[in-house]
Order: sequence, then C-alpha cells, then structure tokens
Amino acid sequence: MDATSGTPSDEPGLPGFPEPSSAATPYRVLARKYRPQNFDDLIGQGAMVRTLANAFAANRIPQAWMLTGVRGVGKTTTARILARGLNYVRDGYPDTGPTIAMPELGRHCQAIMESRHMDVLEMDAASHTGIDDVRGIIDGIRYSPVSARYKVYIVDEVHMLSEKAFNAFLKTLEEPPPHAKFVFATTEIRKVPVTILSRCQRFDLRRVEADTLVAHLARICGAENVSAEDEALAAITRAAEGSVRDALSLLDQAIAHGAGAVSAQSVRDMLGLADRGRIVDLFEAVMRGDIPTTFAEVRGQYEAGADPAVILSDLASFTHLVTRLKLVPDAAAADPTLSEVERGRGAEFARKLSVRVLSRAWQILLKAIPEVQTATRPLAAAEMALVRLAYAADLPTPDEALRQMKGEVLAGTPARITSEAEAPASPAQASITQTSLVQTSPVQTALAPPAQGRPALPPIPTFSSEPPRPPLALAAAGGGGARPALAVVPPPMPEVQADGPRLLRFSDVLALADTKRDIGLKMALEREVHLVRFEEGRIEFRLAEGGRQSIANDLARALDTWTGRRWIVALSKEAGEPTIDAAARATTETRHQNAASHPLVREVLARFPGAQIIDVRDKAPEVSPAVEAAPTGEAETDEPGDEA
Repeated sequence: MDATSGTPSDEPGLPGFPEPSSAATPYRVLARKYRPQNFDDLIGQGAMVRTLANAFAANRIPQAWMLTGVRGVGKTTTARILARGLNYVRDGYPDTGPTIAMPELGRHCQAIMESRHMDVLEMDAASHTGIDDVRGIIDGIRYSPVSARYKVYIVDEVHMLSEKAFNAFLKTLEEPPPHAKFVFATTEIRKVPVTILSRCQRFDLRRVEADTLVAHLARICGAENVSAEDEALAAITRAAEGSVRDALSLLDQAIAHGAGAVSAQSVRDMLGLADRGRIVDLFEAVMRGDIPTTFAEVRGQYEAGADPAVILSDLASFTHLVTRLKLVPDAAAADPTLSEVERGRGAEFARKLSVRVLSRAWQILLKAIPEVQTATRPLAAAEMALVRLAYAADLPTPDEALRQMKGEVLAGTPARITSEAEAPASPAQASITQTSLVQTSPVQTALAPPAQGRPALPPIPTFSSEPPRPPLALAAAGGGGARPALAVVPPPMPEVQADGPRLLRFSDVLALADTKRDIGLKMALEREVHLVRFEEGRIEFRLAEGGRQSIANDLARALDTWTGRRWIVALSKEAGEPTIDAAARATTETRHQNAASHPLVREVLARFPGAQIIDVRDKAPEVSPAVEAAPTGEAETDEPGDEA
C-alpha cells in the first residue's frame, strides 16, 4: 500500500518513474502509479531492507514473515516485492536463488505485480475469515509450485482470521514444505495470537519521516510536471501523518483542486485548514488575554473555510511546538514541515512562557477539541473554549496563588471580588491586586507591556505570630471525593533478646504481628480491642461491639509461638482505652481541625468553594541551611473535581 517511486516501466520516462499518462490511457491514481516495484523503491524502511538483504545473501530465509504498521506504509507492497525476490529469475542468466537485487523485470515479476501468478496466492483475511478458507491453503500447500521457485501465500489483514482458522494454521506454519513461504500483513498486531507470532519473523514498518516524504512528493510532482509550493507539500505531509498512500491521495486531490498547480492556499481550502501564520496570531492573542482579537481571528478563519475543530487542533499543535522548543531549542531545525513563522515566533514564545502555562493550555485545548467536534454549534463551542484558555492563561499558577494569599493573610487585607459589578471586564484585568503586594501571571509578564509604577513582590514572610508547630503539607480535593483510607503509622519494633522479643507495650504486640505477617490478627487488635491492662506476660482487654470471641485465644497462641513463653490473655468488663483505630481517627480529625483553623488554609478553602482537606502530613525536617533557601511549597491545592 506504500506509494513511492516506481521502477521504470516499459515506456521511456524519468528514471524510477513511469511516463505520465496520456489521454489515450486510463488514468491511474498516484498511489497505484508510483507504487514501489522493488526494494530500492521503498522509502523509510531501510532497517527492514537491510535485514532481508543479509538474510537472502546468507540463505537464512525463514518460512514466514509478519509485516505490521499503520495504514499506507507499504505492508502489502512489501509482501509482493518479497514474493518477487524469492522467485526472481532472468531469462538468459543463471539462477542465483532468492535476491533483493532486481535491476529489471524477471520471468515472474509482471504476473506477481499484477496478482495473477499461479504460485503466488493473495488472500484478504477480512473477507475470508473462516477455517474453510485456511483449509484450502493447507490442502494446496502439499503440491510443488508450477513454475516459480517458491509457493508464496500472502495473507492481508491476517488479524481478521477467526480463532479456529488461526489454530488450523499452526502446524502448517511451523513445519511447512520447503517450497512454501508465508507473508502476513496486519495493522492490528495485538490481535494476532502469540502462537502465530512466534512462528514468524516480524518486521514493524515505520511511519515515513516528514523530510523523506516531502522530498518524495516533490519528486512525484516533477515527474507529473506539476508545480507545487514547499508549504503546500509540508501541509500534505502533516495531514498524512507518515502514511505514503495518504500523502499521495491528498496530492492527487490537491492537483485536481488547483487545476494542475499545488499551492498552500489551495491545500488549506481543500483540507479546511487554517493559515499557520494566523494560528500563531491567534495563540498570541489568547495568551495575552485579548478576547476581542481572539474572537475576530477565529471568526475570520472560520469565514475563510477553516473548521473550528481544526483551528483548535492546530492551536494545540502549535502549543506542543512551543513546549518542544522550550525544552529542546534545536527541535525546529530537524522538522521540514514547519514554516519560518512557526520557527521564529515559536522560539520567541518558548523564551517567554513557562512550561506550566503551556501544559495548562495543552490540557484545555485537548479537552475542548472533542467538545467542538460533537457540538451542534462548533464555532460557538470553539469561542467558549478559547475564553476558558484566555482566562486560564492569565491566572497565576497554584504556587503563585498560594504565595499571594499568604501575603494577603499576613497583611490582613485580602482582596476578593465580592459582587458581579466588581468583576473585571477582561482576563487582562483579572489578576488579584492588593495594596503594596501585586502578583501577575508569567503570561502577563511575558506578553503584556509592563505597567508603570508596578511594585515588586516582597519576599514571602514566615508565620511567627503563632506558637511553633510542626509544618504541615496540605492537599485539597473536590468536596464530592471519598475520604481515603487512614494510614496508621506502625509502632516501633520490640526489643529482641536471646530468648525472644520483649513486649513492653501493646504497640509492641502490634509490631510483632505485623512482622510475622499475621494481618488478620493485627487488624482485629486495632479495631476490636479496648486495652484494659498490659504487662509483660499478661494482657487484659474488652471486646468492642461485634468483636470476635476467639481473639483472646488466637492472641495467646500466637504470642506463645512468637516469644517462646506463656502469655495470659483475658477478657475484661472494664471500659478500657479506645481502640487503636478509633484513636488514630480521632488524631486525624484533630489534625484536620487544626489545619482548617490555620488562616492560610481558611483563605484557600474560601477562594475555592467545595474544596476539602483530605490529608495532613508532616514535612521532613530540613537537612541543611542550603535546603532552607530552596522553595519547598507549603500547600498543594486543586480546584474541585481535580486530582489532589
């Protein structure tokens, strides 16, 4: 199915290409006209060709090949070329056996290429899926080839065969007659049973790289006497996504659309694409928070024929490009499908925007594209998605918002929008301000002109007005989320002496049960036991409501075995202490209440309605003064519904 440079035909023409069709001959689409005829014509599959060349030269030819890859990369074409190479013989020359060097058409080549050779049988497994079709192959494989060197069975879309058909293939595929070879092709390699794969030599045909595909399209345009702009060929290559057949089909359509000339504008009109330069302008307007310009640009592209979903898709692609340029500045040099506008302005945005802002923009666009595709009013859905993106681009990142709120809490003058009349008119005015403390987002700082007289952000102060307490790391999640399971910190391990471990506390018993992997007993002691009295060798406790009566006997036997001494475990009617599980829950609840009373946490919960504290953790102690100067991040918060 791959379409690359065909071999010379019987008619004179350009090297490697047939003569352009005249009005007297039926027209053949480019994907068939320039289908590869030999291994030299295959493009983008050098590793496979090199492996086959070495295998043929060393006479290490397997009984079966499995060719897999996406559509249009040359699976069926390669199978036919393999059949030619296995049976290649030239009249008047000695028989040298299988080869990949086929400088001219051999005795069997024309019939194999036209799928009419008696010894090369092609079967479409999509329409012949049953065991009866495979049984026909098995019955005929016993007979020697009629005229060729090998009988070659080409099974296309082999993953469509039924389970019984695959099972019928197993024995024949493992031990076929010496004169039989199999070539399988599939786009769904995971659907092929491993018992079949283990009997085949597998080749993964790669997507053709962009620069190789652009050069190939340019060569075909030259052979067809068609003028084509480089930007147009780059747009076709991007749309083909590495498939040569798709690229040639689009090129065929573009030639017809442009009346023999392929221009960038005609390709954009044909595919409903947006102008790449206008996409960059739209990206800048959105990142700047300029809603009027954003709406005007989207409306202009829509009226020019661009699909709203394609506009967002191209915007996401440019966001990805800017992110790549941010992380790998040399990435643009190796991509021939990029225009000069994308290279230059993309690098400029990469210098100004942070990775967090770009990642947030990518996530918003990724979720918006399917919404626009399924919306009854795609243009309106696209505009609303860009509004979301514009406001999100102007918002501070979570750590910046926390630092800002911390400063506001310390100053005692939190700034909030308290009414709809006080809401900002545009996202460029939406940053929260405070007297002597102003925080702007990195996008505003990078893309908007600096405000006159803007005060600098002061250092983040520490909370010194409250009594010292262990530092807390908080996480907030949506109010509808389920509370996670409590994590009980394991008690310290008991002392170990020569005659066995010493159990000085009830927590030592829990630790020993955990060490011995008796999880059932450990959980019962945590949830069903109210400890009344503990001393080495004797334990008294009261069972919780619903507790098992056998816990005392189970614990006594276990302790006798683990410690090597006799223990007395007795039930009591005294109230005793709370269960370990209840005490842990009470401790957690107290920590949550203490955290919720913290001024900064109250401010976070107020700013994000529906947020909830789900965990309170102690931060690790600081190791050195150098670590103290590094940013540690005091809180991790997410808006309701996001993961925390």
